[in-house]
Amino acid sequence: MTPSVPESSDPWRLNADLHSHSSWSDGVLSPAELVRRAHGAGVELFALTDHDEVGGVPEAAAEASRLGMPFVAGVEISVTWAGKTLHVVGLGVDVDHAGLRAGLASIRAGRDARAREMAQRLERLGVPGAYEGALTHVSNPALLSRTHFARHLVASGVCAHMDEVFRRFLGEGAPANVPHAWARLSDALGWIRDSGGVPVLAHPGRYRLDALLRDTLIDEFREGGGEAIEVVTGSHTRDQYREYARLALRSGLLGSRGSDFHAPGESRVDLGKLPPLPDGVEPVWTKVGISSLHEVGA
Repeated sequence: MTPSVPESSDPWRLNADLHSHSSWSDGVLSPAELVRRAHGAGVELFALTDHDEVGGVPEAAAEASRLGMPFVAGVEISVTWAGKTLHVVGLGVDVDHAGLRAGLASIRAGRDARAREMAQRLERLGVPGAYEGALTHVSNPALLSRTHFARHLVASGVCAHMDEVFRRFLGEGAPANVPHAWARLSDALGWIRDSGGVPVLAHPGRYRLDALLRDTLIDEFREGGGEAIEVVTGSHTRDQYREYARLALRSGLLGSRGSDFHAPGESRVDLGKLPPLPDGVEPVWTKVGISSLHEVGA
């Protein structure tokens, strides 16, 4: 039986967390552990959205079903737009859709070469063995990422915390950051929509875009079939909640809510701890609907 959103809940105030990561990408908890943590934190509607990977969805869906917690199958797709790396979340996707799976595989194919180049740059900066060190922090070597390198640099004492790693070495413009050509925005939107999902522009406040370029992105996203924007997310400040609520209303986009949780003690906001969407913003889960809250891979 498919769990449904609790009837006692106000759908506009639902404790939904629609952006999270498991050990299938750059999180540290298994999909089942992640679901149990979300459920224990009072999350009423949950999505697993690993980077460029849907392999963890069946395990997460099965555990959510066991706990009676409504679940949405999701993914976070890496995109290159205007020379910037962006992310688009797909909610309610069919994880068995051939086009989606092929598209995600094409993105993952370039990750190892990028990781080896990052390791070479770190070695030139006086940090040897970073590739091998990063591998000790990854469950899925096909998705070796900057986050795994960052965890290694913290664990080995090179940096005190993750923010320092990205500031000194791996953030945009930093000396060991290796730009990569990910999917085109139009491709990511097409894969999500063709697989029955709802495209959501992830954490827009993180991108270094001036107001004109930001508005151009939102317009292109909407015109290409994008339907929602993350308003309340662990990556946004309270001022940004209001800013992106205004932009969602102006652009006719739904609002999404997600912690972008990766690991206990590492993520800025824990599962279940986000404030509600600002008044007037229609939640994306009214579009995703009960029909996409289903057991996957059963």
